[in-house]
Amino acid sequence: MATVEARERRQPWILLSPALAAVTLLLFVPLLFIVVYSFWLRTATGADVVGFHLDNWQEALTDPFYRDILLFTLKIAAITTIVCGLMGYPAAYFIARAGGNRALLLLLLMLPFWISYIIRTMSWINILGVSGALNSMLLWLGIVDEPLQLLYNQTTVVLGLVHFLLPFMILNVYVSLEGIDRTLEQAANSLGATRWQSFLEVTLPLSLPGLAAGGLLCFVLSAGTYITPLVLGGPTDAMFANLVFEAIITQLNWPLGSALSLMLLAVLGVLVAIYNHFVGMSQLAKGFG
Repeated sequence: MATVEARERRQPWILLSPALAAVTLLLFVPLLFIVVYSFWLRTATGADVVGFHLDNWQEALTDPFYRDILLFTLKIAAITTIVCGLMGYPAAYFIARAGGNRALLLLLLMLPFWISYIIRTMSWINILGVSGALNSMLLWLGIVDEPLQLLYNQTTVVLGLVHFLLPFMILNVYVSLEGIDRTLEQAANSLGATRWQSFLEVTLPLSLPGLAAGGLLCFVLSAGTYITPLVLGGPTDAMFANLVFEAIITQLNWPLGSALSLMLLAVLGVLVAIYNHFVGMSQLAKGFG
């Protein structure tokens, strides 16, 4: 009897062992290497000194340059999240109430995922560039006499991030709206509430977990990106991930790059922990269901 109970207790772990092994080898082991690298020291000759040194952490935490870039990154991520929420909620509500056209609209929403993120980002150069489609149209209509400089600024960085992350927001809000019992709105209407009042009092509060899940995804993904500011941003629009890329790939300074990456990971981890405390990670998983 005891043997059967022990086998039943072990069975879930046996079934999970392939996934746990993959997560350990592909996530936790590389993360452990990054933690170790962050305490090494890069010398002027280019060699790494193995040991426990706090120089990289001291530089990352005390240098105002890194602090300002981190604050700028969080600001861009917050703006992107707000814009995605304002644009994504009406779109998700429309899809959830579309009836027979819902499947087609969801297919159109998924189409951007079939195209490379880099290609989608670089497509804005052909749209907003000096000889791009928008400037060509403005010149042809006679609205402007010379091409406008629309690229390589903070606005285009936000625009590229919204283009990339908006489907994530729409999907999460859509899943939340789909889970709302429509009879609750009908009951509110039968009690004298207008459609706008029933939306504000019933639909919106019940869909806030989906909006929060989409907001978390948009914020974390935008704060950790480096392609969009690299392609669409100017010299002063670098985000924190660009510093990590520059330190590791360009300067080959793995110790400093590791410390910077862990610094960004810690900040985003705190935000995820706050989200999990108030909303719960289960709502985030529904967006991928």
